[in-house]
Amino acid sequence: MTDTEKQEQPKIKQPPVLFSKTQTVIKNVSALLGGPLVCYWNNERGSVCSNDVLALYEVLEKLGQHETIYFFIKSDGGSGQVSLRLVSLLRQHCKNLVALVPLECASAATMITLGANEILMGPTAYLTAVDTSLNHALSPIDRDNNRVSVSLDELNRTIRLWRAEQGNEIENPYKSLFNYVHPLVIGAIDRAESLSIMLCRELLAYHINDEEKAHQIAATLNSKYPSHSYPILLSEAKKIGLNVKQLSPQLNAMLLELNTLYSEMGQKATTDFDDIRAHGNEILNILEAKDIQVYFQQDKDWFYRSEERRWITLNDNSSWRRIEKINGKLRRREMHLS
Repeated sequence: MTDTEKQEQPKIKQPPVLFSKTQTVIKNVSALLGGPLVCYWNNERGSVCSNDVLALYEVLEKLGQHETIYFFIKSDGGSGQVSLRLVSLLRQHCKNLVALVPLECASAATMITLGANEILMGPTAYLTAVDTSLNHALSPIDRDNNRVSVSLDELNRTIRLWRAEQGNEIENPYKSLFNYVHPLVIGAIDRAESLSIMLCRELLAYHINDEEKAHQIAATLNSKYPSHSYPILLSEAKKIGLNVKQLSPQLNAMLLELNTLYSEMGQKATTDFDDIRAHGNEILNILEAKDIQVYFQQDKDWFYRSEERRWITLNDNSSWRRIEKINGKLRRREMHLS
C-alpha cells in the first residue's frame, strides 16, 4: 500500500470504554445492597463462552471472599457447560449467590441463575427454556452458506406432525428427514439434551437438597415450553419452583442505567473501506466489579468473498482487555486467555 493510499484510509473507529461511569454505578448499587456487585454482560453477538471463566476468575480474585455476592447478568445464552463452571467459580468466593436480572437472561444464562440461592427480577426481565439446540459441523446450511442450529424439540415436533398426517402410510419418517438433517446431528442433539438436564440438576443442587424437586425444575425447563426463547416471567418462574422475587424499583433503575452504559460500550464500531472491505471493533462480553473491568473486544478486518457469498475475517487482533484501578491509578493491558 502506497503512502497516498494509507492517507486515504479512514481512521479506525473504536468503541467507548466507560470505566469511570460504570464504576460509579457499581459503587452505588453495592452500597444499596450492602454487598459486592459482580456484572456479567453480553451484547447480542456475544455469548456465554469458555474464556469467560478465566475472565471471571480475574474479577473474583480482585474482589476476594464474601458472605454474599450479587451477580448482575444480561445475556442471550451460550454454552451450558460454561454456565456450570461460572457458578462453581462464584460459589468458591461466596456462601450465598443472588442473581440480579433486569432484562433478558436466556438459555445458558438462565442456567446460571439456577445456581443462585435467590433470583431478583425486574418488570422487563425474563428467563427462557434451556432445551438444547446444536450447531454441528454437519448441520444444514442457510442461504448465507452458514451452519444453522438444530434443536431436538424441532426434530421431535416434525416427526410427530409427519406421523399425524401420514398415519401408517409412512414407514420411517427419519428416512425423509435424513435428506435435510444428517443422522449424526440428530444423535448429537439427543445426547446434548441429556447433558442439559444433568447440568440443570447440578446447578440446582447448590441450594436445593430435594432431588425430586430439582429434577422436576430441570425437566420443565428442558421440555415444557414450545419455544426455546419463550419468555419465563417472574410469575411463571415461581410456578416452576424457583426462588424468585421482585427487584426494588430503585435497584432496577440502577441496573438499567448500568445496562445503558454497557450497551454504549457494546455498540458496533465499523469502519468501511469500500463495498467488500471493512474493519470491525466491537465489545462483546464485559465482566466487572469494584476497581476492575475485563472485556472481550472483537478487532479484525472483514472481507466479502462473493464466490462463497459470505464475509471472512483477516488480521484478527481480537483480545480480552483489562482495566484495573490500583492506588488511584488506572492500569490497562491486554490479556491472553485460551
